[in-house]
Amino acid sequence: MSVVIIGGHDRMVSQYKKICKEHKCRAKVFTHMEANMWNQIGSPDLMILFTNTVSHKMVRCALSKAEKNKAEVIRCHTSSGSALNEILANM
Repeated sequence: MSVVIIGGHDRMVSQYKKICKEHKCRAKVFTHMEANMWNQIGSPDLMILFTNTVSHKMVRCALSKAEKNKAEVIRCHTSSGSALNEILANM
């Protein structure tokens, strides 16, 4: 399963990827708005939005891409590793 994480903290990127790998998921993490983020997202199975640490512009871009690809979107207010672990465990 491929996962895209939008938001979160820069220092947590390696932990996010490690947690996804433990759940047998491939992950892309975007903590900041990048120039061509729309093209880099790809077509994930699951998109996780950490709403506390993400800009409105990134949310709009991510949601439009998720709608186009019919990806499931999960919003989470906290951007902790345990929150990500719980989300992936429930999937």
